[in-house]
Amino acid sequence: MQFALRDLITPTRYIISKSDMATTKKTKKIETPIDQHETFVSIQKNFADSDISVEEKLKALYELQQTDCAIDKIVQLRGELPMEVERLENEIADLKAKMTHINGMIEEYTRGIAENKHNIVECDMQIDKYRSQLENISNSREYDSINKEIENQDLLRQIAEKNIGEAKERIADKKADLEVIKERIAVRNDDLAAKKEELASIIESTAKDEAALQAKREACAAKIDARTMSAYERIRQSCNNHLAVVGIYNGNSCGGCFNTIAPQKLIDIASNKKLIICEYCGRILVNPDFE
Repeated sequence: MQFALRDLITPTRYIISKSDMATTKKTKKIETPIDQHETFVSIQKNFADSDISVEEKLKALYELQQTDCAIDKIVQLRGELPMEVERLENEIADLKAKMTHINGMIEEYTRGIAENKHNIVECDMQIDKYRSQLENISNSREYDSINKEIENQDLLRQIAEKNIGEAKERIADKKADLEVIKERIAVRNDDLAAKKEELASIIESTAKDEAALQAKREACAAKIDARTMSAYERIRQSCNNHLAVVGIYNGNSCGGCFNTIAPQKLIDIASNKKLIICEYCGRILVNPDFE
């Protein structure tokens, strides 16, 4: 899928969410992203103190917003694929870690079987020794005592045999669990390969356009002072549609929140000599001629 750069950077038609539309009913000034960190007056003064004209910087802000919108469109094309890839990679890693843990348990059970087999050999040796002693017993007390030892060793032998049986059952269960996990990993690996292929295709088809847009973004940002750029980024993050710079809607309203703009501010916006912020939504307002 190929995208022409001009298709991605066409002037944005400001589509506002219901939460943004709700602000049209408000007339009370709200705290803006700029107000939260520093005064608008300080931003406005810093914006004007530059070798680059205010009008050129306003145009750069507008172009920056358009470029960021175009980049956002490319990111939207990828959708949730990057997150899905990461989720699958994490799931596969977790499954492999679980396999490692289960293999460790199987090794532990195997060692237990070996120890119990050794205990059985020891018990057999003790039983044989005590039985040979019975041949030389002359009184009933010693006879009963040795028989008791034989019974104890036989009981220990039975316990060891039981432990071996239980360990073998656990090993069988864990091996069955391993097979289930191996199948899940195989399925997840197939899903991951498909998602990676789809993501790589989108990235490949948009890489050239995205690189050009990033270069244009850097060029626009170079014309804007650091404090204004910081404010711009904060406004973008605070808005649902990531529009920090908007034009005039219907001749007298903010293109972001649709609240009416004071006549004097409309004149200031048209003059391109001041940085004007919407007092309701905090977006930067620019001359509609820029669009």
